[in-house]
Amino acid sequence: MTSFSCSSNVSLTLLISVCVSASIIASAGNFYQDFDITWGDGRAQILNNGELLTLSLDKASGSGFQSKNEFLFGKIGMQLKLVPGNSAGTVTAYYLRSEGSAWDEIDFEFLGNLSGDPYILHTNVFSLGKGDREQQFYLWFDPTAAFHTYSILWNPQRIIFSVDGTPIREFKNLESMGVPFPKNQPMRIQSSLWNADDWATRGGLVKTDWSQAPFTATYRNFSADACIRSSGQSSVCNSNSPAANNNNAWLSEELDSTAQERLKWVQKNYMIYNYCSDTKRFPQGLPPECAANNTS
Repeated sequence: MTSFSCSSNVSLTLLISVCVSASIIASAGNFYQDFDITWGDGRAQILNNGELLTLSLDKASGSGFQSKNEFLFGKIGMQLKLVPGNSAGTVTAYYLRSEGSAWDEIDFEFLGNLSGDPYILHTNVFSLGKGDREQQFYLWFDPTAAFHTYSILWNPQRIIFSVDGTPIREFKNLESMGVPFPKNQPMRIQSSLWNADDWATRGGLVKTDWSQAPFTATYRNFSADACIRSSGQSSVCNSNSPAANNNNAWLSEELDSTAQERLKWVQKNYMIYNYCSDTKRFPQGLPPECAANNTS
């Protein structure tokens, strides 16, 4: 099988060529096969022969899991049903992250709230250990009532966050402007449910109501069209998505005009914080990607 060294200075053209030539099709995702429970002392459980995974939080501990594989670019999807009821103080984090002190990371974080108030969907992009690129949104549905799909497209040109197929955020590769972009470090999918009542709900003003515990989030239908790092330093392109025989088109995917209009609709109607609009936070001037309409 074709492979290449993740640590070598392979050009993006060669990288894409290698990934495409190594493409194979695998079966739909199974939590037993694809993930390891990493902490929680039994609070995380894989159920229904690997079709469901639940994370729980009580006053003693939260819980978490991570993917067995590391990915270097991919189109990653997962269906989540978030903690119902009074979830104030809880955070359900679902993200990609590399190892080390100069890590890369692509974040979905769901900040719980009092019953009847909307969740806040918090997004961020880290490169070489530096983040500070937050955008926050309300959702146009109740994320606790049913499963919804939260997806990350990560290719050499851009990162696109999507909810049920609707893009909510795009972060472009603007290295030409001196903006670091995650492209060299393979990342694992990780998720955790934990107590963050010191900051998560109204800046920490609303505390976790432990009489509502245990708090539980549920996961299903993981899919990945991705370049997977395996055997130490080699990577191959792989897919466990049932509809993935697309010659890895995601490696060069971008938003078409319809998707761009949907992105604008979300950002106009549901965005509640954008670091590119926070001039008080950046008195010396907004980050360079903001001027390039990277996050508008």
